Amino acid sequence: MSGADTAMSHREAPQVPEYWESAKIELMRRDRIMRKLIPQFGDLYLVGRDDPFTTLTRSIVAQQISVKSADLLWQRFLELCPKCTYTQVLKAGSEKLLACGLSKRKTEYILDLAEHFKEKRVHVNSWVEMADEDVISELIQIRGIGRWTAEMFLIFNLLRPNILPLDDPGLLKGISSNYFSGEPVSRSDAREVAANWGPWCTVATWYLWRSLDPVAES
Repeated sequence: MSGADTAMSHREAPQVPEYWESAKIELMRRDRIMRKLIPQFGDLYLVGRDDPFTTLTRSIVAQQISVKSADLLWQRFLELCPKCTYTQVLKAGSEKLLACGLSKRKTEYILDLAEHFKEKRVHVNSWVEMADEDVISELIQIRGIGRWTAEMFLIFNLLRPNILPLDDPGLLKGISSNYFSGEPVSRSDAREVAANWGPWCTVATWYLWRSLDPVAES
């Protein structure tokens, strides 16, 4: 499941997103697949992730490698930068980051991310109030962060309720399995199915991820 690739440490005492129960009721009322799917997962819900810099750094570390490899690389990174702040990353520098096992490209991406935070080229403190697309537009200006990573950030860090990550293989596979009897689906197919979900696309996506990998971290 692609969404699980963004797995990170939970915040302490996670809270159920305030919209979660209302979204479940609405989705089950509108969508017969959701009506069957949602009750299978009882009281499970989306859990928010760490602070923005940690979340984005972890996303870069995990790119294009297995979850197991990403976890190992992340632990090595935390030995160097235990607090995972942009100050620690910049102080460590390129050579020490490379020595953790990070590729040259990922090292460059993480340093660029740290510079964006240091120079306040991203409006971290305003993201909570900003529209989804405005946050995405700002994030994709950072090297190594594409739309998918930005959408995962909106889901797992900002807990935005209406994100439909059409580039996510897990979402497309979940739609294929649950709505099309396993037949391949296109982005337009996914959009058509999701027409019933707004403004709760995040919630529907999360349940489709669970349907593929029910024991994965939320």
